[in-house]
Amino acid sequence: MSMTRVPNNNNESSVWETKINMLHEVECYYHVPIPAKDIDKNGKVALSSVATCLLKCMLELKADERCGYFLAVTKLKSIGKGYEFSGSCYFRVDFNCRTFLPVDGEIMVGVVYKICRSGAFLKCGPMNYVFLPASEMPGFHFVDGENPHFLADNLSRIENGVMIRFEAFAARWKEEIRHIEREFLIIASLEGDGLGPISLPGSDEMHF
Repeated sequence: MSMTRVPNNNNESSVWETKINMLHEVECYYHVPIPAKDIDKNGKVALSSVATCLLKCMLELKADERCGYFLAVTKLKSIGKGYEFSGSCYFRVDFNCRTFLPVDGEIMVGVVYKICRSGAFLKCGPMNYVFLPASEMPGFHFVDGENPHFLADNLSRIENGVMIRFEAFAARWKEEIRHIEREFLIIASLEGDGLGPISLPGSDEMHF
């Protein structure tokens, strides 16, 4: 799969990139397998079939080290001539895609889903492996029990279901590690102003 960033050609796009520079529009091409039943006698394939198969491929691929997590296919640009390889039919598809690429130092919001003595695990958008170590929670101490949590002197709590504003202290790509495949592993930190538990009415996770 090949990808390139789509240049910003207007002020509106430039402002969007500045405000949320982890979101990108990229140009991609992918050799998409198409079921033989969807190809007519002239070797043509319906656009709907290409779109369905491409989305399935993106879902399985999930993320790329250079461009991040695939969020949406925004435009189908062209469909090449089909060819056969290893008994399957493929079509080269050129398209635009929106991606989310986590980078060190960015401020993000996630939801706590697991607490242990060493820290808290969060989900943030498409990322499922954000770890906030206890050492990166200044002013908080661990409280064990039926509902383990971290408690601050001002009674702020970090527990399951709580939204946290954090800094991505370190973002590392892993092609495969144990049961994890094609994921970014994030180490989070609350060292800084405005970081910690927050309340956003009507929302329980970061959306894009």
